Amino acid sequence: MKNKLTIIPVVTLGCLCLSGIALGQNPSKFKPLSHGTAASSPAAKADANAKNPGASAAALSSKDKAFIMAAAKGGMMEVEWGKMASQKSQNADVKKFGSRMVADHTKWNNDLMALASSKGVKVPASKMSGSWKSDKDYMDMMVKDHQKDLAEFQKEAKEGGDADLKKLADKTAKGIEKHLAMAKETQGKVK
Repeated sequence: MKNKLTIIPVVTLGCLCLSGIALGQNPSKFKPLSHGTAASSPAAKADANAKNPGASAAALSSKDKAFIMAAAKGGMMEVEWGKMASQKSQNADVKKFGSRMVADHTKWNNDLMALASSKGVKVPASKMSGSWKSDKDYMDMMVKDHQKDLAEFQKEAKEGGDADLKKLADKTAKGIEKHLAMAKETQGKVK
């Protein structure tokens, strides 16, 4: 009886050692369960993406990457032109609108840049320059630009391939919708 009790732990230990060797030779076959564990949480995924940004960049479709680049460029333009409008406009409503563009688009740009970074997409930080002839020209441009942007953000929110980007696009589209209404209202006040 004593020999049988000694053999059980030795056999168990041997099996564990052999399974470790087997896993070491073909680790891709072993996938640990992650149902409800911290490893499957969004924070863990973001941390994993930060450690291996190339993996998540490859997961984004070329359309999602193109959307990020276009949205970043457009957002930077809104901020720069909003600064110019808030400083140089002759109309108090246009100045107020420009200031609102700076505040909101700066926040949205920061959110977009953080998401892009977490997905391994590097967005160039270029500043836009431009000018317009009058407050009316600026407001006409803002109405057209926000109509175009609203359609693009709504399309990404509906058809995008990345859940995080779709959520951000939907949230931003709601703000752009408000901007469009403000732009139209302000456009009606300038000559």
